[in-house]
Amino acid sequence: MKTKHIFAGLALLLMAACASIGAPDGGIFDEVPPKVVSSSPADRSVGVAARKMQIHFDEFIKLENANEKVIVSPPQIEPANIRADGKSIKITLYDSLRANTTYTIDFSDAIVDNNEGNPMGHYTYSFSTGGEIDTMEVSGAVLSADNMEPIKGMLVGIYPLDSLFNDSILRNKPFTRVSRTNGSGRFSIKGVKPGKYRAFALEDKDGDYLFSQKSERVAFLQDTFTTSCKWDVRMDTIWRDSTHFDSIRVIPYVHYYPDDLVLNAFLEAGQDQHLLKRERPNPDIIKLFFTAPADSLPIIKGINFDEKCLVADASLYNDTITYWITDTAFTHREDTIKFELTFLETDSLGVLQPHTELIEDAPKLTWEKILKEKQKNIQEWQKQREKRMKKSKEPLPTESNPYEIVYLDISAKPIGNLDPNQNVHYIAKQPIASVDTTRMHFYKKRDSLWIPEPFLFLPDRDVKSYTLYAEWEQKCQYQFTIDSAAIVGVMGYACKAIKNEFTVRSDDEYGSLFVHLLLPKPSQAVVQLLSKADKCVAELPTGPEGRVDFFFLKPGDYYMRCFIDDDEDGVWDTGEYDKGIQPEQVFYFPKPIRIKAKWDMEQDWAPYDISRIGQKPLEITKQKPDKEKKVKDRNKERELKKQQEKRK
Repeated sequence: MKTKHIFAGLALLLMAACASIGAPDGGIFDEVPPKVVSSSPADRSVGVAARKMQIHFDEFIKLENANEKVIVSPPQIEPANIRADGKSIKITLYDSLRANTTYTIDFSDAIVDNNEGNPMGHYTYSFSTGGEIDTMEVSGAVLSADNMEPIKGMLVGIYPLDSLFNDSILRNKPFTRVSRTNGSGRFSIKGVKPGKYRAFALEDKDGDYLFSQKSERVAFLQDTFTTSCKWDVRMDTIWRDSTHFDSIRVIPYVHYYPDDLVLNAFLEAGQDQHLLKRERPNPDIIKLFFTAPADSLPIIKGINFDEKCLVADASLYNDTITYWITDTAFTHREDTIKFELTFLETDSLGVLQPHTELIEDAPKLTWEKILKEKQKNIQEWQKQREKRMKKSKEPLPTESNPYEIVYLDISAKPIGNLDPNQNVHYIAKQPIASVDTTRMHFYKKRDSLWIPEPFLFLPDRDVKSYTLYAEWEQKCQYQFTIDSAAIVGVMGYACKAIKNEFTVRSDDEYGSLFVHLLLPKPSQAVVQLLSKADKCVAELPTGPEGRVDFFFLKPGDYYMRCFIDDDEDGVWDTGEYDKGIQPEQVFYFPKPIRIKAKWDMEQDWAPYDISRIGQKPLEITKQKPDKEKKVKDRNKERELKKQQEKRK
């Protein structure tokens, strides 16, 4: 009997527990956010000396994404231990407490109840080691200087303009107060003492709260600001249901200033130079990957081969280089290549110094494997041909073995329809060694005849690419043919015969955009038209009156960006912290521009008149705002579902 009573009691307890969570068939869901019932020391206490605190709630709670969202200010060199424990949050600070200082533990929206995940909302716990609590707040946003993307997780801090302040302070002294940006790049620094400050932002990769690595993004404001506040009101709409509002409440609150600071974060030029990795996917090539751009190519000295057989195929900034080994007799004979590689590397003092490494590299795919695979493909081709011969009643035409001869693979871009201001690029799979333009032919179609026309076929910066230039005429058809072996690659492979036809579109298929930039120095800007992927599709510098004209634009939506080209070199330049140089300013036009065929559009643009925060259109912003945490309206959903079932 005793055992039966025990099991019955356990069953009742289990049922009660299920009901408290909110079972689908009984009991209501918990939709009440957790509340603070007490804390030790009490919130906003003064004269605090203890480094351990507890915050107690009316229900079991948990912390979500605590490492990302919870931040202690002043910053702690030894990270604080902050954890949820049943109905409490326990806090232990390991750093010594500073005298006469307000401490804030900003939980953002990390606190939720344990069962249903109901968010408590933004919550900050504070105390002071002195006799008063500092209550001022400073807020704004951190944006990437080159494309105005909001940066999430960036540290933002302030320094008072006192006797200890100097322009290089971020290198030797941690922030006085600190915050971290959310998904919109927004930050709010709390517990600030009234006074005059400067703001900085830091991508603190090593956790020392100092700008100590070139690989850390940094931002700084040269202008100072003074904290202030005033009473203000905001409107809160009370909704009767999802479509009808009941009333509007006027809620008074203290508005803290400044609330619109914008810090443009940048990565300095001249990043640390190191050899990141190397690859040799096949016997013909060696790939080198460096951590930063370089002004020159590395020097290679062959040990078991002559380095003169190498042909370099480098990226624009020499940070990725493919070397083609044109001595095929060597690569067929030797798997491993040995050489000395000398390149500029950043030493422990941050200075570029020549560095030499001995390299031995074997290909991932050897000639033995390549020949074996080729033989297998030939046998399979022969087998399939024999099958076709047996099935065919007539003799098959003579076919050359597709695996016997290797051709230089070349593709044209674009093909088919051309814009009137476009040219055609021919791109090979390997660097081009020679081009015979006498074996190339260019025609324009007149009536039904192909008439020879003049053309130019010139090399691009990329050693694998050439461009076809011609006097294109709208609505006309063109043909360009390349005889076999007219183009030869560095590995000795020649191209097949190539024939491409092009039709130049009519200007009736395009629109035009005329932009007038309203700037103090109108000629010092570069305007870029962007696709929906935030990629530049056209770029022009402004004229003396701040005008740029874009022609032959295909119908569709475009976005617009400009940067102030201070040194007028046509290239966006980053900043330098130690010299106090800000990156060149970037602006976005805040909405898409729709281009229509046969339409000319005029657009005035005053970049400085538009708030920098939220200036970039959300449609092309990759860093989306954090999803707002809300109490789930599950009881209403449950009742609606019950009513629907009753009607059935």
